[in-house]
Amino acid sequence: MAVQLPARDRAATERRLIARCGSTAASAPPPEIAALIADITRYLAGERVDFSAVAVDLSGLDPFRRQLYDTMRALPWGTTTTYGALARTLGLESWEGARDVGEAMGRNPVPIVIPCHRVLAAGHKLGGFSAPGGAATKAKLLALEGVHLDRSAPRLPGL
Repeated sequence: MAVQLPARDRAATERRLIARCGSTAASAPPPEIAALIADITRYLAGERVDFSAVAVDLSGLDPFRRQLYDTMRALPWGTTTTYGALARTLGLESWEGARDVGEAMGRNPVPIVIPCHRVLAAGHKLGGFSAPGGAATKAKLLALEGVHLDRSAPRLPGL
């Protein structure tokens, strides 16, 4: 299973899904996937939805990514952590650990269900996001959960 966040329009989203799945055309999803789509749609409309019970098969992933994704699934609505803090939670103390977390998050097969948008860069800066819209999409997802990162705060010279 994978999650594809909406692109700029339905046709672009369908093209991306068809290419990602190696399919030739769009088709109706099975009932459990249709229910997940409905939940994601409600979430994107601002409703608080808990995705922690959604079954996700991570068996084909390496142990590091499985542990990372399981740890991210425990991040509750409206909370954030950083790449470095998440790395330390997994026992990785060096700066490479934060980098490894970021790289693995970029390959998250089920964004929102595995809430990688809740993980920020050092200094609680937004950081990247590999879904369509990039960091702007990440900021919007966080805002849906009441997390607003103030980018307009005055800075001292050199900081």
